[in-house]
Amino acid sequence: MSEDETLFERIVAGEIPADVVYQDDLTFAFRDIRPQAKVHVLVVPRKRYRNLGELAAGDPGLLAAVALAARKVAELEGVLESGYRVVFNSGSDAGQTVFHVHAHVLGGEPLGLFGAPEQD
Repeated sequence: MSEDETLFERIVAGEIPADVVYQDDLTFAFRDIRPQAKVHVLVVPRKRYRNLGELAAGDPGLLAAVALAARKVAELEGVLESGYRVVFNSGSDAGQTVFHVHAHVLGGEPLGLFGAPEQD
């Protein structure tokens, strides 16, 4: 992997195996290896942007394609009607570990609140 290449670019290229849920000319969706819900699928644009803000500023049409792919994933996973959550983490404080923008599509069960964990 080159210094500039991300894990997700290698997955999209087929160099690293993934459980693919959906793909089209602009996006690629695959199951998260550490699911946080019954349904947990990552949707990445094939073209790399570091985070949500960079994608929104650089290619709003591609951001729309990611959102549409997230909806398609929800449909394919059977959670379109029951409800699903789409989360983008931007930056390390938000939990982003791969700096290739990606949407987490979560569902398949009631989802709790999100944010900082409650303190006991």
